[in-house]
Amino acid sequence: MLQLDSITKTYGDRRALDEVTFDVRPGRLTGFVGGNGAGKTTTMRIILGVLARDSGTVVLDGAEPTSADRRLFGYMPEERGLYPKMNVLDHIVYLARLHGFSKADATARARTLLDQLGLGERLGDRVETLSLGNQQRAQIAAALVHDPQVLILDEPFSGLDPIAVEVVAGVLQQRAASGVSVLFSSHQLDVVERLCDDLVIIAGGRIRAAGSRPALQAQYTGRRYELVSASDAGWLRAEPGVDVVEFDGGYAVFDVDDDPTAQRVLRRAVELGDVASFAPQHPSLAQIFTEVIR
Repeated sequence: MLQLDSITKTYGDRRALDEVTFDVRPGRLTGFVGGNGAGKTTTMRIILGVLARDSGTVVLDGAEPTSADRRLFGYMPEERGLYPKMNVLDHIVYLARLHGFSKADATARARTLLDQLGLGERLGDRVETLSLGNQQRAQIAAALVHDPQVLILDEPFSGLDPIAVEVVAGVLQQRAASGVSVLFSSHQLDVVERLCDDLVIIAGGRIRAAGSRPALQAQYTGRRYELVSASDAGWLRAEPGVDVVEFDGGYAVFDVDDDPTAQRVLRRAVELGDVASFAPQHPSLAQIFTEVIR
């Protein structure tokens, strides 16, 4: 497990990171979200050891990562760093060779991975001739070709169309399922919410929320409920302690003052007809993000 504890980083008088603490667990996708300048990239570079921290610790499986450990990290920077004149296959093979694989093994790995990422028909194309989305896929292949045990991705879905997002997401989910610790940042909150097991929200260099997606949704769930019933739900408007947010026949979304009010509404709904569902509405990641960074 990758653990960050009280990481601090300053640039002159500006504190870029302030006591940043969170875990990235094996076999799980951890979404790292925050606005521009929030501290995501700085945190990732400190994890990788390319940027020094002022204080705090980075621990991998109970110990400070060594240079050998970090060779088992995979990193995709937000800025593309591929050689534009090389063709796609040769480039990924070259990177695999740098990690010590034989030419035959490197070539087999590169071909398999590029095919998984939807670039199987572009192996002989120079990187500079690819669309931005396909360059992004090639950059992801560069981070994955050596089978890293820790994967750090800065905006991996940037520039990808919806089909490419699904392809890349599937590859990352496969890696996580094999036990890899995956940390990725993204401004696409809908994608993060759909894919990630754990969430870390950062703003102004400070962690504002961290935990599993269900735990955070439960933590920030208010007293908003959804009712689907066979009978018209218009009666809710007259219920004390109830504020109807949305209403359409037997469907209603409403806020309640307290838990006893919610239970009273449920009993009343059952008395009036068949109830298909009655459940609290969990907030979206966008709603949680907006609340915690205020």
